[in-house]
Amino acid sequence: MSPTQVFSIAGMITMPMWILMILLPKWKVTRFLIDFKIVPLALSIIYLIYITLAIQIGGWMDFGSLAKVMALFTEEHAVLAGWVHYLAFDLVVGMWMLDQNKKVGIHQILMAPCLFGTFMFGPVGFLLFIILKTLKQKQS
Repeated sequence: MSPTQVFSIAGMITMPMWILMILLPKWKVTRFLIDFKIVPLALSIIYLIYITLAIQIGGWMDFGSLAKVMALFTEEHAVLAGWVHYLAFDLVVGMWMLDQNKKVGIHQILMAPCLFGTFMFGPVGFLLFIILKTLKQKQS
């Protein structure tokens, strides 16, 4: 399977999870997928494969400078691994936010932008959630 095909597959398994989390966060299927981290685990396996291939092809990765990190992203397997890393960790953060919200009780309409923001912009959605969570807890 080519890296291009794996890139598409990673997106195809991630997108439905985000849709479920945003639109149906309390549905038993969504909760099952969140509780057992099914999609992040699948992405983790893909990541492991492609980070291993990237290391085999390009040697151990050096994150010591911006220039060295930029050089890492010239190898197709490393870029795919990096992308899957983003997909997996943003998804885990979104799942964590929903788990936290079981205690906090932010309305689903307000959670949707937090989740969408995490899906599209990672830390921005996380920041929005933390702000809303803090405000909600101060009201209690």
